[in-house]
Amino acid sequence: MPAESGRLPVGRDVRVFDLEQPRTVDMPVHESHRPGYFYALHRRHEDGYRPDESSPRSGASGLIVCKEHSGTHIDALSHQADALMLYGGVPAAGAQTPSGFTRHGVEEIPPIVAPGVLLDVQVSLGADELELGRAITAAELEACRAEQGINIEPGDVVLVRTGNGRHGNDPERYLAGPGMDSSASRWLAEQGVLAVGADNMAWDVIGLVDPELGTLPGHLLLLARSGIYIIENLQLEELAAAGAGRFSFICTPLKFVGATGSPVRPIALVASAP
Repeated sequence: MPAESGRLPVGRDVRVFDLEQPRTVDMPVHESHRPGYFYALHRRHEDGYRPDESSPRSGASGLIVCKEHSGTHIDALSHQADALMLYGGVPAAGAQTPSGFTRHGVEEIPPIVAPGVLLDVQVSLGADELELGRAITAAELEACRAEQGINIEPGDVVLVRTGNGRHGNDPERYLAGPGMDSSASRWLAEQGVLAVGADNMAWDVIGLVDPELGTLPGHLLLLARSGIYIIENLQLEELAAAGAGRFSFICTPLKFVGATGSPVRPIALVASAP
């Protein structure tokens, strides 16, 4: 079955695209989620090396400290509330505990294996670089979809490339990058998508205030009102360069019980041409 169907290609060669950004101590991190990542090598090979007493084998291990919403990650539905209500009319106060949420924690997100769509907005807009803070609208997403000749179906995972992923080594530039406005999030919610994602920090434009919904309107519309997951800080450059408008998308959140998000390593599978 052709890759354009969105189903997992079976019995043929596929190209695997890694959509995760590298995790380092100096990677871009939103101010609300700092410090974002720290790794310390705790046990070194020489620490337990006793070849005369046991064997030539040795081991090493380290300690990872990170925020749920640092690096490439997925937002659980407990991450955002609408007038203190989680998605589905769940009162936030009744679901949150000192050790996390009893409802809509990230462990409730099943492994995502779904048809994927890439909307390459930068190419569609004919821009070498989208300006800082650029708000992408529903009309621009629809125009991009039409230009690429792709239909968005209920249950799809829609990823938006702005070109911002190229600036992952420049945190200040990356954090100031483009994102979606409220109309873009509302339009995708109307399509009945399973999840959305982009190559920026917050899906929305950081600091942009919607006159009706305030800051981060997409988080309100998608997570709290529509039950649609958001995947942030994707690396979409290679997938876009391959011209893959449709693909099979796989994303498996870690089962951090009660957590509001999880680091992820999403992949896109694209079937080779027959």
